[in-house]
Amino acid sequence: MTNDLPSPRYGRLIGVSLGPGDPELITRRGWAALLSAARWTYPVKKAEEGSYALDIVRRGGLSVPADAVELVFPMTRDAAALAKAWARAAARTAELLADGRDVAFLVEGDASTYSTFRHLARTVRELAPEVEVETIPGVSSFAAAAACADIALAEEDETLAVIPAAYGVSVIDHLLDEFDTLVLMKVKPLLDEVLDLLEARDLVATSCFVEKVGSPEERVVKDVASLRGEKVNYLSLLLVQNPKRARGELRRGCRKRAAAVEIGTIVTTEEAPA
Repeated sequence: MTNDLPSPRYGRLIGVSLGPGDPELITRRGWAALLSAARWTYPVKKAEEGSYALDIVRRGGLSVPADAVELVFPMTRDAAALAKAWARAAARTAELLADGRDVAFLVEGDASTYSTFRHLARTVRELAPEVEVETIPGVSSFAAAAACADIALAEEDETLAVIPAAYGVSVIDHLLDEFDTLVLMKVKPLLDEVLDLLEARDLVATSCFVEKVGSPEERVVKDVASLRGEKVNYLSLLLVQNPKRARGELRRGCRKRAAAVEIGTIVTTEEAPA
């Protein structure tokens, strides 16, 4: 006779993308997950601190369930502190999933783009490999920012790059020659340095700053030079377009093949007997 206990039947871990701030941008699939029986978890920077993700769903008219659980992800570059925080968050999530109930992790923006969710999912699976993970996609902050600023991110054959501004001015300067549009995420720490670069490259007029898009505090600034010396919000980005970028020749193999087929058909028809 054995005393081994049966392995727990884990619930699913669901990353619910909420969009950048406007609850009307939550997808129908995301909304359904919020209204399901899944237990909510949500990120905070400090214990018992407000959650931007919860603010979005509250503005959508939903009440936060009494059993919702906060997970702390501190804003620090201390590797040891981060590792401990991730381990605690993953252990708590695995513990909740072991009850057999689905767990919905609320994510502002899109859960696959610069999000804590993918890291959390990986860490949870290290503890419980059998956990099923579902990611519900959402509207990214830069897509919403471009829409509210009436800017196209990319048209026809144009190129687009999305990078954290923390890569630095030298990288940004290089990428301006490689892409028609740059999205610079989390621009706050380097804003003045980036503005210097844009002025030197004569790209101020084709740049736009967007802060807390979709929220009641949303701000769109097209005169980006006016931001110099200002302390902006962490949830801010710059859209930079370089209309003077030199482009190489495009390879249009599919179009050439289609043309060749069409010509071949014409020749065959002409050679056919009358």
